[in-house]
Amino acid sequence: MGTKQQETLTYEGRPYAKQDEELVDQGLQFDIGTLMSRRGVLFAGGAVAAVGLAACTTSTDPASETTTGGTDAAADLTEIPEETAGPYPGDGSNGVDVLEESGIVRSDIRSSFGDSTTTAEGVPMTLELTIYDMANGNAAFEGVAVYAWHCTNNGEYSMYSEGLENENFLRGVQVADSNGVVTFTSIFPGCYSGRWPHIHFEVYPDEASITDSANAIATSQVALPQETCDLVYAEEGYEDSVGNLAQITLESDNVFSDDSGASQLAAASGDVSSGFVITLPVGVDTSTEAGGGGAAPSGGGGGGGEAPGGSEMPSGEPPSNNG
Repeated sequence: MGTKQQETLTYEGRPYAKQDEELVDQGLQFDIGTLMSRRGVLFAGGAVAAVGLAACTTSTDPASETTTGGTDAAADLTEIPEETAGPYPGDGSNGVDVLEESGIVRSDIRSSFGDSTTTAEGVPMTLELTIYDMANGNAAFEGVAVYAWHCTNNGEYSMYSEGLENENFLRGVQVADSNGVVTFTSIFPGCYSGRWPHIHFEVYPDEASITDSANAIATSQVALPQETCDLVYAEEGYEDSVGNLAQITLESDNVFSDDSGASQLAAASGDVSSGFVITLPVGVDTSTEAGGGGAAPSGGGGGGGEAPGGSEMPSGEPPSNNG
Protein backbone atom coordinates (compact mmCIF):
# COMPACT_ATOMS: atom_id res chain seq x y z
CA MET A 1 0.00 0.00 0.00
CA GLY A 2 1.14 3.54 -0.64
CA THR A 3 2.00 6.04 2.09
CA LYS A 4 -0.84 8.48 2.90
CA GLN A 5 0.11 12.09 1.99
CA GLN A 6 -0.13 14.54 4.92
CA GLU A 7 -2.77 17.31 4.49
CA THR A 8 -1.32 20.81 4.01
CA LEU A 9 -2.72 23.30 6.49
CA THR A 10 -3.60 26.79 5.11
CA TYR A 11 -5.06 30.07 6.34
CA GLU A 12 -6.85 32.38 3.88
CA GLY A 13 -5.26 30.38 1.05
CA ARG A 14 -1.72 30.66 2.46
CA PRO A 15 0.09 27.50 3.66
CA TYR A 16 1.19 27.46 7.30
CA ALA A 17 4.88 28.31 7.66
CA LYS A 18 5.05 25.65 10.40
CA GLN A 19 2.77 22.75 9.50
CA ASP A 20 3.13 21.13 12.92
CA GLU A 21 2.27 24.30 14.88
CA GLU A 22 -0.93 26.15 15.70
CA LEU A 23 -2.01 29.21 13.66
CA VAL A 24 -1.05 31.59 16.46
CA ASP A 25 2.46 30.19 16.43
CA GLN A 26 3.27 30.68 12.73
CA GLY A 27 5.73 33.49 13.36
CA LEU A 28 6.14 37.19 12.56
CA GLN A 29 6.72 36.80 8.82
CA PHE A 30 3.50 34.81 8.40
CA ASP A 31 1.53 37.37 10.41
CA ILE A 32 2.91 40.26 8.33
CA GLY A 33 1.99 38.45 5.14
CA THR A 34 -1.54 37.96 6.39
CA LEU A 35 -1.83 41.64 7.30
CA MET A 36 -0.57 42.78 3.89
CA SER A 37 -3.00 40.47 2.18
CA ARG A 38 -5.89 41.92 4.13
CA ARG A 39 -4.82 45.50 3.39
CA GLY A 40 -4.79 44.67 -0.30
CA VAL A 41 -8.34 43.40 -0.11
CA LEU A 42 -9.45 46.48 1.83
CA PHE A 43 -7.78 48.80 -0.66
CA ALA A 44 -9.41 47.06 -3.58
CA GLY A 45 -12.75 47.13 -1.84
CA GLY A 46 -12.38 50.84 -1.14
CA ALA A 47 -11.53 51.55 -4.75
CA VAL A 48 -14.56 49.60 -5.92
CA ALA A 49 -16.74 51.46 -3.42
CA ALA A 50 -15.40 54.81 -4.64
CA VAL A 51 -16.14 53.90 -8.24
CA GLY A 52 -19.61 52.79 -7.24
CA LEU A 53 -20.22 56.04 -5.36
CA ALA A 54 -19.06 58.10 -8.31
CA ALA A 55 -21.40 56.14 -10.55
CA CYS A 56 -24.28 56.81 -8.20
CA THR A 57 -23.63 60.56 -8.04
CA THR A 58 -23.03 61.06 -11.75
CA SER A 59 -26.32 61.49 -13.55
CA THR A 60 -26.99 61.39 -17.25
CA ASP A 61 -30.24 63.29 -16.75
CA PRO A 62 -29.75 66.73 -18.42
CA ALA A 63 -32.14 68.30 -15.93
CA SER A 64 -29.74 67.50 -13.09
CA GLU A 65 -26.63 68.94 -14.74
CA THR A 66 -25.23 72.27 -13.61
CA THR A 67 -25.58 75.00 -16.21
CA THR A 68 -22.28 76.44 -17.40
CA GLY A 69 -21.46 79.52 -15.37
CA GLY A 70 -23.71 78.51 -12.46
CA THR A 71 -22.29 77.73 -9.03
CA ASP A 72 -23.26 75.52 -6.10
CA ALA A 73 -23.66 78.71 -4.05
CA ALA A 74 -26.43 79.74 -6.40
CA ALA A 75 -28.40 76.51 -5.98
CA ASP A 76 -30.76 78.03 -3.40
CA LEU A 77 -30.76 81.48 -4.96
CA THR A 78 -33.96 83.52 -4.95
CA GLU A 79 -34.74 86.53 -7.09
CA ILE A 80 -33.51 89.76 -5.54
CA PRO A 81 -36.54 91.79 -4.38
CA GLU A 82 -37.43 94.81 -6.48
CA GLU A 83 -37.04 97.94 -4.37
CA THR A 84 -37.30 101.68 -4.71
CA ALA A 85 -34.36 103.56 -6.14
CA GLY A 86 -35.11 106.19 -3.51
CA PRO A 87 -35.15 109.95 -3.90
CA TYR A 88 -31.43 110.25 -4.75
CA PRO A 89 -30.79 107.85 -7.65
CA GLY A 90 -28.86 110.19 -9.91
CA ASP A 91 -30.00 108.07 -12.87
CA GLY A 92 -32.22 110.70 -14.49
CA SER A 93 -35.44 109.33 -12.99
CA ASN A 94 -35.48 112.12 -10.41
CA GLY A 95 -33.61 115.13 -11.67
CA VAL A 96 -29.87 114.87 -12.25
CA ASP A 97 -28.35 112.08 -14.31
CA VAL A 98 -24.80 110.88 -13.64
CA LEU A 99 -25.20 107.94 -16.01
CA GLU A 100 -24.97 110.30 -18.98
CA GLU A 101 -21.52 111.49 -17.91
CA SER A 102 -18.24 110.19 -19.22
CA GLY A 103 -16.28 108.60 -16.41
CA ILE A 104 -19.17 106.93 -14.58
CA VAL A 105 -17.89 103.46 -15.51
CA ARG A 106 -15.27 102.99 -12.81
CA SER A 107 -14.41 100.67 -9.93
CA ASP A 108 -13.14 103.20 -7.38
CA ILE A 109 -16.08 105.45 -6.54
CA ARG A 110 -14.62 107.30 -3.55
CA SER A 111 -13.87 110.51 -5.46
CA SER A 112 -15.90 112.76 -7.72
CA PHE A 113 -14.98 112.90 -11.40
CA GLY A 114 -15.34 115.67 -13.95
CA ASP A 115 -15.15 119.20 -12.53
CA SER A 116 -14.44 118.02 -8.97
CA THR A 117 -11.99 115.59 -7.47
CA THR A 118 -13.30 115.68 -3.89
CA THR A 119 -12.91 112.37 -2.06
CA ALA A 120 -15.46 111.02 0.40
CA GLU A 121 -14.00 110.07 3.78
CA GLY A 122 -14.78 107.01 5.85
CA VAL A 123 -13.83 103.44 6.70
CA PRO A 124 -12.70 101.63 3.51
CA MET A 125 -15.20 99.24 1.96
CA THR A 126 -15.14 96.92 -1.03
CA LEU A 127 -18.53 95.99 -2.44
CA GLU A 128 -18.66 92.74 -4.41
CA LEU A 129 -21.91 91.69 -6.06
CA THR A 130 -22.22 88.42 -7.99
CA ILE A 131 -25.05 88.62 -10.52
CA TYR A 132 -26.82 85.41 -11.58
CA ASP A 133 -29.06 84.95 -14.60
CA MET A 134 -32.00 83.03 -13.14
CA ALA A 135 -33.73 82.75 -16.51
CA ASN A 136 -30.68 80.82 -17.71
CA GLY A 137 -30.21 78.27 -14.94
CA ASN A 138 -28.46 80.67 -12.55
CA ALA A 139 -25.57 81.15 -14.93
CA ALA A 140 -23.12 83.94 -14.21
CA PHE A 141 -24.66 87.05 -15.75
CA GLU A 142 -21.63 88.18 -17.70
CA GLY A 143 -21.81 91.58 -19.38
CA VAL A 144 -24.59 93.19 -17.36
CA ALA A 145 -23.87 96.69 -16.09
CA VAL A 146 -24.41 97.44 -12.41
CA TYR A 147 -24.87 101.00 -11.14
CA ALA A 148 -24.25 101.31 -7.39
CA TRP A 149 -24.64 104.35 -5.13
CA HIS A 150 -24.87 105.11 -1.43
CA CYS A 151 -24.66 107.90 1.14
CA THR A 152 -21.58 109.38 2.81
CA ASN A 153 -20.32 108.54 6.29
CA ASN A 154 -22.71 111.13 7.72
CA GLY A 155 -25.71 110.13 5.62
CA GLU A 156 -25.62 112.60 2.72
CA TYR A 157 -25.95 111.92 -1.00
CA SER A 158 -23.82 113.49 -3.69
CA MET A 159 -25.74 115.44 -6.36
CA TYR A 160 -28.64 116.09 -3.94
CA SER A 161 -27.64 117.03 -0.38
CA GLU A 162 -26.87 120.62 0.49
CA GLY A 163 -23.29 121.48 -0.43
CA LEU A 164 -22.86 118.28 -2.45
CA GLU A 165 -24.87 119.24 -5.51
CA ASN A 166 -21.70 119.52 -7.61
CA GLU A 167 -20.20 116.25 -6.33
CA ASN A 168 -20.77 112.79 -7.83
CA PHE A 169 -18.68 110.60 -5.53
CA LEU A 170 -20.00 107.28 -4.18
CA ARG A 171 -21.62 106.53 -7.54
CA GLY A 172 -20.31 104.28 -10.29
CA VAL A 173 -20.94 101.57 -12.86
CA GLN A 174 -19.14 98.28 -13.37
CA VAL A 175 -19.66 95.59 -16.02
CA ALA A 176 -19.90 92.01 -14.73
CA ASP A 177 -16.99 89.74 -15.61
CA SER A 178 -17.21 86.12 -16.79
CA ASN A 179 -18.13 85.09 -13.24
CA GLY A 180 -20.91 87.68 -13.01
CA VAL A 181 -18.90 89.71 -10.48
CA VAL A 182 -18.73 93.48 -10.12
CA THR A 183 -16.45 95.13 -7.57
CA PHE A 184 -16.51 98.67 -6.21
CA THR A 185 -13.97 100.37 -3.96
CA SER A 186 -15.74 102.80 -1.66
CA ILE A 187 -16.29 103.85 1.96
CA PHE A 188 -18.73 102.33 4.42
CA PRO A 189 -21.99 104.30 4.32
CA GLY A 190 -23.43 105.92 7.41
CA CYS A 191 -26.89 105.47 8.89
CA TYR A 192 -29.32 108.36 8.55
CA SER A 193 -32.61 108.80 10.35
CA GLY A 194 -35.36 106.42 9.35
CA ARG A 195 -33.40 103.93 7.22
CA TRP A 196 -31.36 100.83 7.89
CA PRO A 197 -27.79 101.18 6.50
CA HIS A 198 -27.91 100.20 2.85
CA ILE A 199 -26.47 100.44 -0.65
CA HIS A 200 -28.58 101.00 -3.77
CA PHE A 201 -27.98 99.29 -7.10
CA GLU A 202 -29.55 98.89 -10.51
CA VAL A 203 -28.76 96.16 -13.04
CA TYR A 204 -28.82 96.95 -16.76
CA PRO A 205 -28.59 94.51 -19.70
CA ASP A 206 -25.28 96.04 -20.80
CA GLU A 207 -23.18 99.19 -20.55
CA ALA A 208 -24.93 100.85 -23.50
CA SER A 209 -28.27 100.62 -21.68
CA ILE A 210 -27.36 102.72 -18.63
CA THR A 211 -28.27 106.05 -20.18
CA ASP A 212 -31.99 105.36 -19.65
CA SER A 213 -33.14 104.23 -16.19
CA ALA A 214 -36.18 102.56 -17.80
CA ASN A 215 -33.79 99.93 -19.17
CA ALA A 216 -32.97 98.56 -15.70
CA ILE A 217 -33.79 94.86 -15.37
CA ALA A 218 -33.47 94.92 -11.57
CA THR A 219 -33.45 97.62 -8.89
CA SER A 220 -32.70 96.71 -5.30
CA GLN A 221 -30.74 97.47 -2.14
CA VAL A 222 -28.06 95.77 -0.07
CA ALA A 223 -28.68 95.64 3.69
CA LEU A 224 -25.51 95.96 5.77
CA PRO A 225 -24.96 93.61 8.75
CA GLN A 226 -25.44 95.15 12.19
CA GLU A 227 -22.25 93.78 13.75
CA THR A 228 -20.18 95.46 11.07
CA CYS A 229 -22.18 98.68 11.35
CA ASP A 230 -21.55 98.75 15.11
CA LEU A 231 -17.79 98.45 14.54
CA VAL A 232 -17.69 101.11 11.85
CA TYR A 233 -19.96 103.58 13.63
CA ALA A 234 -17.65 103.63 16.65
CA GLU A 235 -15.11 105.37 14.40
CA GLU A 236 -14.62 109.10 13.93
CA GLY A 237 -16.91 110.61 11.33
CA TYR A 238 -19.82 108.28 12.02
CA GLU A 239 -21.03 109.86 15.27
CA ASP A 240 -24.59 110.54 14.06
CA SER A 241 -24.97 106.98 12.80
CA VAL A 242 -24.83 105.51 16.30
CA GLY A 243 -28.07 107.15 17.45
CA ASN A 244 -29.79 106.69 14.10
CA LEU A 245 -29.04 102.96 14.02
CA ALA A 246 -30.38 102.55 17.55
CA GLN A 247 -33.78 103.79 16.36
CA ILE A 248 -34.25 101.38 13.44
CA THR A 249 -34.26 97.62 12.83
CA LEU A 250 -34.44 95.48 9.71
CA GLU A 251 -37.95 94.54 10.81
CA SER A 252 -39.10 98.18 11.01
CA ASP A 253 -37.23 99.52 7.97
CA ASN A 254 -39.63 100.62 5.22
CA VAL A 255 -37.69 98.67 2.57
CA PHE A 256 -36.39 95.53 4.29
CA SER A 257 -39.32 94.92 6.66
CA ASP A 258 -41.13 92.49 4.33
CA ASP A 259 -38.70 89.69 5.14
CA SER A 260 -36.06 91.41 7.30
CA GLY A 261 -33.80 91.59 4.26
CA ALA A 262 -33.49 87.80 4.02
CA SER A 263 -32.02 87.80 0.50
CA GLN A 264 -30.49 91.28 0.71
CA LEU A 265 -28.44 91.02 3.89
CA ALA A 266 -24.79 91.05 2.86
CA ALA A 267 -21.89 89.10 4.33
CA ALA A 268 -18.96 91.10 5.66
CA SER A 269 -15.32 90.40 6.46
CA GLY A 270 -12.39 92.59 7.48
CA ASP A 271 -11.75 95.26 10.08
CA VAL A 272 -11.91 99.03 10.49
CA SER A 273 -8.22 99.61 9.77
CA SER A 274 -7.89 97.65 6.53
CA GLY A 275 -11.54 97.97 5.56
CA PHE A 276 -14.46 95.62 5.07
CA VAL A 277 -15.45 93.45 2.11
CA ILE A 278 -19.22 93.35 1.59
CA THR A 279 -20.52 90.52 -0.59
CA LEU A 280 -23.95 89.52 -1.85
CA PRO A 281 -25.24 87.07 -4.49
CA VAL A 282 -27.88 88.75 -6.65
CA GLY A 283 -30.42 86.68 -8.55
CA VAL A 284 -31.90 88.52 -11.55
CA ASP A 285 -34.83 86.93 -13.37
CA THR A 286 -35.47 88.59 -16.72
CA SER A 287 -38.57 86.44 -17.22
CA THR A 288 -40.35 88.48 -14.54
CA GLU A 289 -41.26 92.14 -14.76
CA ALA A 290 -38.86 94.61 -13.15
CA GLY A 291 -40.98 96.53 -10.69
CA GLY A 292 -38.49 98.58 -8.73
CA GLY A 293 -37.12 102.06 -9.25
CA GLY A 294 -38.93 105.32 -8.66
CA ALA A 295 -39.71 106.76 -5.26
CA ALA A 296 -39.71 104.95 -1.97
CA PRO A 297 -43.14 104.22 -0.50
CA SER A 298 -44.64 107.24 1.19
CA GLY A 299 -44.84 107.08 4.93
CA GLY A 300 -41.26 105.83 5.25
CA GLY A 301 -39.71 106.72 8.56
CA GLY A 302 -38.11 109.92 9.58
CA GLY A 303 -37.55 111.85 6.38
CA GLY A 304 -39.42 114.90 7.47
CA GLY A 305 -39.49 116.25 3.91
CA GLU A 306 -35.75 116.89 3.78
CA ALA A 307 -32.88 115.09 2.18
CA PRO A 308 -29.97 114.09 4.43
CA GLY A 309 -27.93 117.20 5.00
CA GLY A 310 -30.95 119.48 5.19
CA SER A 311 -31.56 120.30 1.53
CA GLU A 312 -35.05 120.35 0.05
CA MET A 313 -36.31 117.08 -1.38
CA PRO A 314 -36.03 116.75 -5.14
CA SER A 315 -39.22 117.72 -6.95
CA GLY A 316 -41.84 115.06 -7.21
CA GLU A 317 -40.76 113.15 -4.09
CA PRO A 318 -43.23 112.25 -1.35
CA PRO A 319 -42.46 114.40 1.70
CA SER A 320 -41.89 111.50 4.09
CA ASN A 321 -39.61 109.44 1.91
CA ASN A 322 -36.18 108.13 2.84
CA GLY A 323 -34.53 106.26 -0.05
